[in-house]
Amino acid sequence: MPTYRRWCNVPLTFLDIIFEAVIPAKLVPAGFKRGAGIQYRQTGFRVKPGMTNTAKGRMGYYNNRREAGTRSLMVCCEEDRRMTVLGMIMAGGRGERLHPLTKDRAKPAVPFGGKYRIIDVVLSNFVNSGIYSIYVLTQFKAQSLVEHLQEGWQVTSVSRNHFVVPVPAQMRTGDDWYRGTADAVFQNLHLIKRVHPSVVAVFGADHIYKMNIRQMMGYHLRKEADVTVAALPVGIEEASHYGVMEADDNWRLLGFEEKPAQPKPIPGESEHALVSMGNYLFETDLLLRAVEEDARDPHSSHDFGRDVLPRLVTEGRKLYAYDFRRNRIPTLSRGEEPSYWRDVGTIEAYYEANMDLRAVHPTFNLYNRSWPIRTVSYSDPPAKFVFDEDGRRGMALDSIVAEGTIISGSVVRNSVIGRNVRIHSHCQIEEAVIMNRVEIGRGCRIRRAIIDKNVFIQPGTEIGYNAEKDRERYHVSDSGIVVIAREEPDQTWSMTPPD
Repeated sequence: MPTYRRWCNVPLTFLDIIFEAVIPAKLVPAGFKRGAGIQYRQTGFRVKPGMTNTAKGRMGYYNNRREAGTRSLMVCCEEDRRMTVLGMIMAGGRGERLHPLTKDRAKPAVPFGGKYRIIDVVLSNFVNSGIYSIYVLTQFKAQSLVEHLQEGWQVTSVSRNHFVVPVPAQMRTGDDWYRGTADAVFQNLHLIKRVHPSVVAVFGADHIYKMNIRQMMGYHLRKEADVTVAALPVGIEEASHYGVMEADDNWRLLGFEEKPAQPKPIPGESEHALVSMGNYLFETDLLLRAVEEDARDPHSSHDFGRDVLPRLVTEGRKLYAYDFRRNRIPTLSRGEEPSYWRDVGTIEAYYEANMDLRAVHPTFNLYNRSWPIRTVSYSDPPAKFVFDEDGRRGMALDSIVAEGTIISGSVVRNSVIGRNVRIHSHCQIEEAVIMNRVEIGRGCRIRRAIIDKNVFIQPGTEIGYNAEKDRERYHVSDSGIVVIAREEPDQTWSMTPPD
């Protein structure tokens, strides 16, 4: 009996494990031939005479596939390898515009949303999309990132093809570190050649969004594309700040421009231009050849967007833009923005993305269980709010509060509070991002601030109320957001009990 695999638009881990063992031959869709070399993307299975409910259940019977992201089941022949996918995540960015948050860590390792790291978002998109073979390419200040991956992303599976592995820069091809995104892939071609997947998904690690990558892969196959670039339409006025792609009526790419003064609009949408999200699907053979040729070019900056993709367009290769607005996760929560995407490359953008999380109906919803954002699971106790007296009441309003935190007789509003934070009595915390193991003494007033890990705020401190004094002590962004850099924990210091 031939074996079959399933490709599913949502994570069904148990079905992944048992699928090949439980589907009898009689359930194979009509017209499916072993070794036919054709990718069948069935939206359901025909109910055959005599098929029992148990049989339907075994095969994960779904028959109401919609483009908006409802569950679908797709079967392909085990001998047809064209849909095997390898993820390569570019996680080596310095994040200089996020200083001082990146003083001691790479940008993808910066904490986000109280308990996560930025890289957790793209990794969750891969795993939720059923892609479990992932290399994370690291470079600058990678220790924090590597420890996070080891603690939270060790994939246990019956298949050796399920892994999340950090790959440090190793100078395998010379005396240089990664010189660009294309060079990072070139220096790790041996990893691709080991498994020779049909498609390589090259994604960035420093954006906040939810994406069903399987839908982008379906588009890639339908277009018979060599390369597919995830694209976000933005307003013409805003587009001049980004790299803009030119496309024809069929969204085939015709050219690239870096921060053009007059961006070319999308055909039929004169008010919008196409901006690359930095996420690519490559046919493997083409990717291997393209980065090898780029490595030999002494004039190249070795970047996909600046060098490799424009060269492939010039060669007449089939490059298509994928409209991110069409991508849907299984279920959107109330208020959730369908095409939410934020580049958190600046202090302002990072701060606003955190603030987006704490609304009653957030535009980026961490509580949407149909597309969970995964991270390390710690054994911290629940958050606690203590004292209930006039003028001394511990509470948090329109805020996110992570595990282990104690808010003692203070009021927190419109804020994101990390793990194991102590906020002592008579404090007012407003519109703040406070990371793990921060202790705030009595009587502090803090607003529009980002406080990194392990910081102790002296009792009576005011932050965010006097810009001149703040600049004397801390880093202050152009828009007035106060940023207090991370400190190293004193091994002899421990948090005081709440008071």
